[in-house]
Amino acid sequence: METFLEELNEAQKAPVLHKDGPLMVIAGAGSGKTRVLTYRIAHLMDQGVDAFNILALTFTNKAAREMKKRIAHIVGNSEAKNLWMGTFHSVFAKLLRFDGDKLGYPSNFTIYDTQDSQRLIASIIKEMGLDKDIYKYKQIQNRISSYKNSLITVKAYFQNPELQEADAMAKRPRVGEIYQNYVDRCFKAGAMDFDDLLLRTNELLNRFPEVLLKYQDRFRYILVDEYQDTNHSQYLIVKALSDRYQNICVVGDDAQSIYSFRGANISNILNFQRDYDEVAVYRLEQNYRSTKNIVNAANSIIAKNKNQLEKVVWTANDEGSTIKIHRSITDAEEGRYVASSIFENKMQEQLPNGNFAVLYRTNSQSRAIEDALRKKDIPYRIYGGLSFYQRKEIKDVLSYLRLVINPKDEEALKRIINFPARGIGQTTLDRLTVAANHYGRSIFEVIENLGKIDLKINAGTKRKLEDFVTMIKSFQIMNENADAFTLAEHVAKKTGILLEFKKDGTPEGIARMENIEELLNGIKDFVEGQKELADAKGDLTEFLEDVALATDLDKDTGDDDRVALMTIHLAKGLEFPYVYIVGMEEDLFPSAMSMNTRSELEEERRLFYVALTRAEKQAYLTYTQNRYRWGKLIDAEPSRFLEEIDEKYIENLTPIENTYRFKPLVDNAIFGEVDKSRLRQSKPVKGEPPSIRKPNENQLRKLRKLKPQLATPVGNTNVVDLNLAEGSLVNHTRFGKGKVLKIEGAGNDRKAEIQFEKGDIKKLLLRFAKLEVLS
Repeated sequence: METFLEELNEAQKAPVLHKDGPLMVIAGAGSGKTRVLTYRIAHLMDQGVDAFNILALTFTNKAAREMKKRIAHIVGNSEAKNLWMGTFHSVFAKLLRFDGDKLGYPSNFTIYDTQDSQRLIASIIKEMGLDKDIYKYKQIQNRISSYKNSLITVKAYFQNPELQEADAMAKRPRVGEIYQNYVDRCFKAGAMDFDDLLLRTNELLNRFPEVLLKYQDRFRYILVDEYQDTNHSQYLIVKALSDRYQNICVVGDDAQSIYSFRGANISNILNFQRDYDEVAVYRLEQNYRSTKNIVNAANSIIAKNKNQLEKVVWTANDEGSTIKIHRSITDAEEGRYVASSIFENKMQEQLPNGNFAVLYRTNSQSRAIEDALRKKDIPYRIYGGLSFYQRKEIKDVLSYLRLVINPKDEEALKRIINFPARGIGQTTLDRLTVAANHYGRSIFEVIENLGKIDLKINAGTKRKLEDFVTMIKSFQIMNENADAFTLAEHVAKKTGILLEFKKDGTPEGIARMENIEELLNGIKDFVEGQKELADAKGDLTEFLEDVALATDLDKDTGDDDRVALMTIHLAKGLEFPYVYIVGMEEDLFPSAMSMNTRSELEEERRLFYVALTRAEKQAYLTYTQNRYRWGKLIDAEPSRFLEEIDEKYIENLTPIENTYRFKPLVDNAIFGEVDKSRLRQSKPVKGEPPSIRKPNENQLRKLRKLKPQLATPVGNTNVVDLNLAEGSLVNHTRFGKGKVLKIEGAGNDRKAEIQFEKGDIKKLLLRFAKLEVLS
């Protein structure tokens, strides 16, 4: 037996040794599923299966790279290179490069990213004269994407009265026409969007049986990671390719199915045993990542879901600390608590910043966390923000490079035909677009044939257009022999983009130049890396495909020792010693938009399960009593998920006192002001409860020592009654320690001017200020 198999436990070893036939591995969080996939591939190769006959599909390039690296370590780098391994989109893009010509696409087709798709749809909506407030391009793009992932082609759409009626009811009866125009324009531009990479692969395999037979014969062993995240289109491709030999191995965890909003279908994994005969089922239930407390708490949560596969996740790790739950007054205070806690843990344990992650349900929650981390000088990185490749100057350079590979790429051409400015205005571009649509040609082809077409364009503009075409063609000639870096560097200089930003001279212009320099560095690094691959050329086509299919988490963050801030969806597959899950409130998590049905609520619960199981050593759950939404401070209610955790695994850092406070059902203002002349002074009745008598001086002194933040003050008694005077030393929950310089005003308008240790002088309204008098 291979020595590497000795590294596996018995549960992991069983699916690795299972060679032929369909098998499903139900892998709990942190149970070593990547190791099982990796070693299964290595074992197959060791048993004589040719690497060329193995297909492994993942959901991130990062996962594919890690697996390939591990396999190379076992079987050798040379053999590992022969595996077809990568994301669904990258593998099927490669397949379409070989056989997409049967569908009428060039082998050098462009891959449109989301931004390219949205720009094209916005153009179509404008050209059709539709109301952009009703036909919102982002909504239309999402709708078209969901159609494609459900295999609803334009033809299928127009054959489905229900879909057309739904769009008509939404006052968007022309969605089908937009869809048709979008598909036609992409085809004319020799371009596919992300969803096309799956849709066109399905079309290719269904319409051309000889192509399907070729790939069935090639991919005799198929392995799919994160099978619970596959959508209908991915499911059909895998089913078709594996149908002949049925040597398919899927690995996944139904408890981590959290992507239904982008088409993932949990029934793919729940019904796997119905799709294939005599399916062998293996369970990986030992968690190697987290402490017993975290694993058991996560189990107590997911047990509340009714629709799930049977498994019991356990761990032999230490008991570990309880899960800490913290309540804050506001989201700003929540941010300050998280930053302070990270700072304390760092100092006490001497930990790097990279050991910490802050997870949230929506991107907008990051602002308060960012503010607090900055004030503590804790470096952080936001995942899922504006990608490097989406920055304007980078898109500009990439558009030139895309046009070199595919001159029919209209979105790239429109972006840079007048950048840097060369006197080709929007009116000229509109006329070219109309002519291109009229003749059924690309804009570039129209410019190439200006002498044969009667367009109202003056001689000067014609000369500029011809110069533009000549420049692009010169780049194409250079591309025949140059690598991606040499060509990209030449393009950046020759087009004048670098000079444009150099002339700018502003900090923004300099930053853009630096970004272009970083892009060129990245291309150089890519070219050097491709030299190691047997079948790679390191040319422009390979680089552009690599960029188009990259995800935010695939990028190497290099040196950065930073706290990670990200949505829970992005955190899937990652792990951190310390995890903070913020915003644990009803209507936020679970989301108000995901509580209409049991299946939606169960997905939210799976999302919480994923968040909690990212933690290795310690998990913190935080919530607030009030949170700003759309500029208004609203009351917040603790998430139901907090109550669902077995109480023996948690510790409330800020327990809620058993105090009752009546919430008025009407606004007190309707009763008007009290006429004080009608009030009678009354003396305390003998036997009256002490709790409602006026406190004596001794009681007041005790009250003054209490920190205001530990109680919710009513009115301004906690601040107006403070022994506050000029020269008093105070502590503020946000600004720190300071000295009172001046006090002015009376009653509710009383203010204090305070010099804080950081140098700031603040004037605080005492009825709102959370101050503690130190002396």
